[in-house]
Amino acid sequence: MIKTIGLLILSNVFMTYAWYGHLKTLGSKPLWIAIAASWGVAFFEYCFQVPANRIGFNYYSLAQLKIIQEVITMVVFSIFAIFFMKEPLNRNFIYASFCLVGAVYFIFRK
Repeated sequence: MIKTIGLLILSNVFMTYAWYGHLKTLGSKPLWIAIAASWGVAFFEYCFQVPANRIGFNYYSLAQLKIIQEVITMVVFSIFAIFFMKEPLNRNFIYASFCLVGAVYFIFRK
């Protein structure tokens, strides 16, 4: 179970950079370069995401895997947005986090 979460964290780091990192690092480059670079980064995301879900599906339901992934995505995205993209932390991050906590509660309750 810990392996699944660790792999999903790595997967989300790569995917967050693939989706948004080019906005900062390749903003002056042609669009096709940003697309190619993002696809290259996304390859590594799948190298972690596919095994994470295969392993995790032995322990979690499909819905539970999805919620785990969404929580990890929000945490990774928040860290990325604040520290890499220099976006200010605001109340909306906190409100979104409360919504995700509710989603976790409902998807994991018996």
